[in-house]
Amino acid sequence: MKQSWSDAVKLLRIPFSLFLMPIFWFALSAATEVSFWRAALVFFILHVLVYPASNGYNSYYDRDEGSIGGLKNPPKVNQQLYWLVVGFDVAALLLGLVLSWAFALLVLVYLLVSKAYSYDKIRLKKYPYLSTIVVVVFQGAFTFVMVQLGAGVALSDIQVHTNLLLALVSSLFLCGSYPLTQVYQHKEDAQRGDKTLSLTLGLWGTFQFAAVSLVVATAVLLYTYWLRQENTHSLLFLACTGPVVLVFTRWVLQVRKNAAAASFEQTMRMNQVSSLSMSAAFIAILLWQHLQPFAR
Repeated sequence: MKQSWSDAVKLLRIPFSLFLMPIFWFALSAATEVSFWRAALVFFILHVLVYPASNGYNSYYDRDEGSIGGLKNPPKVNQQLYWLVVGFDVAALLLGLVLSWAFALLVLVYLLVSKAYSYDKIRLKKYPYLSTIVVVVFQGAFTFVMVQLGAGVALSDIQVHTNLLLALVSSLFLCGSYPLTQVYQHKEDAQRGDKTLSLTLGLWGTFQFAAVSLVVATAVLLYTYWLRQENTHSLLFLACTGPVVLVFTRWVLQVRKNAAAASFEQTMRMNQVSSLSMSAAFIAILLWQHLQPFAR
């Protein structure tokens, strides 16, 4: 029994949820004023409860036998995983109410959509374009707004057109990175009947699609920073994300020579470098913004 609960906790893949940190830091860096304690609680709700619950629910219905995001050799799914997911969902909603009913409502919507992605009677995951739209919208722009709302950003500030442009940018970045997380699962996805976007595009098509999406996302980001007269933010972003360009380029060249390079290990390395670099960029921007008053 103890081992069953231990396996269930592993399938929540809490460390893997940290790969979604850039959206959190991006949303905070775009706001002029946030509440520290509220932001900390939002981080806990999303990265320790909501995302792991979504990971666990996905594993519960996928019952993967091969590598999955964050776990090279996942344990077998058990019933304890289901009850852990339910417990995490309830905890996320109750803590969300501490911040506001509006934030809790957005958390509920996110949880329901994430369930529809994996639930066998709906399983959005079977539809390559619909599932991609759902993921990039809800893990991107929707979460961007949810973080700001939970952190105490005024609704009038959230609705400013340049802020909404940045929310769009978060979805554009996910549009590029999301298919890359699927490249090593083509065989298993095909056997299960899940026609993912990466499977639809093919291996090389996935890398081309990702490259174009990431370039467009970066261009829109820099344009929006220019509109907001935040050119220093552009420099900080480009400086911190240089490693992403290098690692991605090297990976593309390896895959061109040998398709086997599109492996679990390489995908996780790309995720790690991308997440850490982008988080560093937005944390640097956040610190820059809040240190400016002291420099005057």
